[in-house]
Amino acid sequence: MSSVISPGSRIAAGRASITFCRTGARTVLAEALAASPLRVLTPRNHGRGAWAYLATLGGGMIDGDRIDIRIVAAEGTTALVGTQASTKVYRSPRGCSQKVAVDVAQGAAVALVPDPVVCFAGARYSQEIAVSVAPGGSVLFLDGYTCGRSARGERWDFASFSSRTTVRRGGVRSFVDAVRLDAAHGSISERMGRFDVVLSLVALGPRFSGVREAMLCATAPPSFSRATATIAVSPLGADGAIVRVADECFESASRSLRTSFAELAAFLGDDPFARKW
Repeated sequence: MSSVISPGSRIAAGRASITFCRTGARTVLAEALAASPLRVLTPRNHGRGAWAYLATLGGGMIDGDRIDIRIVAAEGTTALVGTQASTKVYRSPRGCSQKVAVDVAQGAAVALVPDPVVCFAGARYSQEIAVSVAPGGSVLFLDGYTCGRSARGERWDFASFSSRTTVRRGGVRSFVDAVRLDAAHGSISERMGRFDVVLSLVALGPRFSGVREAMLCATAPPSFSRATATIAVSPLGADGAIVRVADECFESASRSLRTSFAELAAFLGDDPFARKW
């Protein structure tokens, strides 16, 4: 495990800054800064890129937390950013939030693969993910959330959850995905039916072409059910794809994306999911 810190750098509470750059043929971490309650872990891997994982002290977000994360991938880099575990959100009457900004330069490829958000009873949580991609850049991101601690009787028992992801390519907005679940609008549990987890996987850009093909070819027809999962897949423009999965448990939902994850591991030259999912 390695850590990269810029000498003399300071960063505000709840913020993290991660920058990837090239050194010869290798991608390295030029900067990995975080302030409480965040930490950045930088494990070594056997592949072509550099990896970084975000973790929180205390294991989750508490009332009033405001997390702000910036990720920069310089030209030609290959990077993966994940989380050490699911993003747990505790009871939060005032709410808590997270913002993630990702800048992907020409020829760079960034995979953003956090574990799903798990909102406990009474939680109020919102997140925004803003991705800016150069015309020749590539990005892959996984976005997911679960019903909460169903084993404790807290199934869809949070107060509110909202998520908005925006991708701009060459300065032009090309993709927007948003969801809001609010108990004030009626029973969340009734609206979600039998499903306890929702995952969305998006791949855009030339360097993730193999993952895109795996996403489009692994499921046919475009919308169908398999075992407990309902899955929908569709292309995004000329070089992108999106797969959505709704399922009764996370383990089954993640299996529905296994082919796509395998292609991502092949691209990276190492498997970030080998001992995780």
